[in-house]
Parts: sequence; structure tokens; C-alpha cells
Amino acid sequence: MTESTRELQLVEAFASLADTLVKDYDAIGLLQTLVENCQTFLDVTAAAVLLGDAPADLDLVASTSEASSIVELMQLSAHAGPCIECFTTGAVVSLPVIENGPEKWRPFIVSAAEQGFRSVHAVPMRLRETTIGALNLLRFEEGALSDADVRAAQALADVATIGILHERMLSESDAIRTQLQAALNSRVLIEQAKGVLAYLHNSSTDEAFNKLRSYARSNRLLLSNVAEQVVQRTLTI
Repeated sequence: MTESTRELQLVEAFASLADTLVKDYDAIGLLQTLVENCQTFLDVTAAAVLLGDAPADLDLVASTSEASSIVELMQLSAHAGPCIECFTTGAVVSLPVIENGPEKWRPFIVSAAEQGFRSVHAVPMRLRETTIGALNLLRFEEGALSDADVRAAQALADVATIGILHERMLSESDAIRTQLQAALNSRVLIEQAKGVLAYLHNSSTDEAFNKLRSYARSNRLLLSNVAEQVVQRTLTI
């Protein structure tokens, strides 16, 4: 493969990831594109992504194969293998010869060898101090990935990570805005209810509010719900 051909392929890989981000966003679709790009454009046999908020929570979310053996292999890696070490350290973990892996990874090593894999490389999905998972790259051949492939894999993983964290941030912002708007709407209802009660009982707004709050507390109801019923005249206090 010429250098220009490789560059064109990587441009295509990044473009397909970007398309996933700007169209109808789907995290699984994004990660599936990531693993398929790695299999297509890098010197790897299979690829998989495991995500989680903590080492104990890592789960397989996308893979170039849904065979039960691959799923089991990835989960083994998540418990004692390259994946969990990559997630924990936030650094690339390379095992050019799987058989030479540490004894603590023995179940993963045996399972990988049974399926014909001879080398594995785990790339962190990390942005600054936040690590959300690891990209696992498996090969039938022994040996380390080329520096160019490692850099490309990390760059592809970075794009996907930024996309996921950006979407999470937007979702959290939307939730905060929704909560704030709900609080503001509730306050408007309470003000209206105070006015209604003050008028009906010829009282001050402080007295009206105390009456509203006492009713809500004694009946274990939300203050905003009681206020809404008072305003709609479906509740008399």
C-alpha cells in the first residue's frame, strides 16, 4: 500500500466518523463505525470497544463480530486482560505475542489463542482526565502494530470519545435547562396561587403562601401541584 493510498483511506475513516456525529446521533452507530474502520483501514483482524464509568463496569458495546466467543473474550479482557489495564492506566497496552502475556491474564490468553489471535493492542478512549473505555485491536499475526497504525487508532478513538462526551455534556445541559425551566414554571404557579388565595380569604400573600405550603405538607403533595390545582380552581383550601 502506498503512503498516498493509506492517507486517502484514513481520510475516509475520519469522514465516516464525522458523518456519524453530524447526522442523527447514535452512540452505538458511532462506535460500530469506529471498529469497522479499524478493521478496514488498519492492520488488524478484529476490533471491539468496551465502555464503562469504572473498571468493574466495562462492557462490550461494539464489535466487528457478534460471535459469542468474541463477546466472551472481550469480557475476559475487561476483567483481567489488556482492556482493563488500558482503561485503568489510560495508556496503550500492547501484547505483540499473546502467549507471552502475564499469568494474571491466563483465561484471556487461552481464549484468544483458541480463536487464532496471536497479538492484541488496547487503545484508551480518553479525553484529558476522563476515560470512558478502551478500543481493542486483535490480530491473527504476532508482532506489534506499526507506529502509524497505533497513531491512527488513537486518533480514531479520540474522535469517537469526543463525540460521546460532547453528547453526554449536551444531554446533561438539556437536563439542567429542563429542571431550571420546571422550577421557574412552578414558581409562576405558586405566585398565581398565592394571589388566588389572598383574594379568596382577604389575606396577605404571606398568609396565602403559608396556607398553600401547610396544605401541601399535611397531604404530602408537591407544592407546585397544589398551586396548579388552586389556580385551575380544582382545589379549594
